[in-house]
Amino acid sequence: MTVPGTDARRYGEGPATRPGGGSRLRAERLRGDRRRGGWLRDDRGQLAVEFVGMAPVILATVILLWQAALVGYTFSLAGNAADEAVRAGTVAETETRNAACERAGAEDLPAAWSAKISCTGDGGDLVKAEVKLEVPVLFPGFNIPVTVPGRASAIRES
Repeated sequence: MTVPGTDARRYGEGPATRPGGGSRLRAERLRGDRRRGGWLRDDRGQLAVEFVGMAPVILATVILLWQAALVGYTFSLAGNAADEAVRAGTVAETETRNAACERAGAEDLPAAWSAKISCTGDGGDLVKAEVKLEVPVLFPGFNIPVTVPGRASAIRES
């Protein structure tokens, strides 16, 4: 039964639902849609296009996050190296203070981080240590000309 004013094929009646009659009609519809520009509205392959477009943005975000993590880790290393250096400088004799300070400051640093360590005494009991580390780019071994300072001071032990 068909309802007047409706498309019979839309509701499952007509040649598209009869055996043998549907494949030719569907093929004609597809060819007709493509001829009229219907393929422009097709969304096949859209995911691949969006992925290719977003891949550089995702990659740049990951690189920036990794670089930020390396900067933060460099700050942590610089502070720890300064603490270790000043601790060694407070117990060392005045003549060997600088050597002990530099050795203790560089002891726990990973090999990829280059450091400049200096220890000074003000002539009194205060010992100061300053560590400057270069921040690596993307992975340790390649550095940018940005240095991260670490400073510490302590009273010399008697």
